[in-house]
Amino acid sequence: MPLIITDPFFYVVAIPAVLLLGLSKGGLTGLGTAATPLVALYLPPLEAAALILPVLITQDVISLYVYRRHWDATNLKIMLPGAAAGMALAWLTAAYVSDETIRIIVGLVCVGFVANMWMHRKNEGPRPANLASGVFWGGVSGFTSFMMQGGGPPFQVYVLPQRLPKLTLVGTTTIFFAAINALKIGPYLALGQFNTANFSTSLALLPAAIAANFAGVWLVKRTPTRLFYQIAYGLLFVISAALLWQGLSGLLR
Repeated sequence: MPLIITDPFFYVVAIPAVLLLGLSKGGLTGLGTAATPLVALYLPPLEAAALILPVLITQDVISLYVYRRHWDATNLKIMLPGAAAGMALAWLTAAYVSDETIRIIVGLVCVGFVANMWMHRKNEGPRPANLASGVFWGGVSGFTSFMMQGGGPPFQVYVLPQRLPKLTLVGTTTIFFAAINALKIGPYLALGQFNTANFSTSLALLPAAIAANFAGVWLVKRTPTRLFYQIAYGLLFVISAALLWQGLSGLLR
């Protein structure tokens, strides 16, 4: 086995993927959902998720430092237990649930959510945190994050309607995903998804990922809150529609 992936086509998909991850970890939440599907054009989806994990954890460290004073404890206390349960379920079912099925389910739910929010946004104020909803969406986020690093859309379905302050939203997102990314290490090792080539390749991608991370932080801090939320909903809709399209296309093939 080579010490690093050398195929140029891999980097055609991998470099844009880590740039999207960096912008997402910097605060433009949702962009990172496209990363694993991009790398999965070259590798099996779960192996692609494992290759990306060291990059994610490095970016988490940077974002945790930047947003360390901006987070919402209530949402983390509600969602993290659900996320742990969702990841455990994903670990048990990784060999039986197709990536296409997951993409279709997540895509349908999130496209429907955004469409509903847009139709009713003038009539609805911020929603408070809710225990049952938070545990459920935390579980869905943990499951999809484990399977394809796609936990962002379910997380946003629950958190965006609360209309948290912009930096609080980004900081809460950062801590939530830093925790579940750390929890993935053991299961991915147990499933045999790490190898020397993947880990070395992850290290080679780190400079681009870190640069994009700081670019995301810079953009978030300079984006007005109202525009930030408009961008967040727009990205969630586009990415969810793309997941739905990928899932349907995969099933048809």
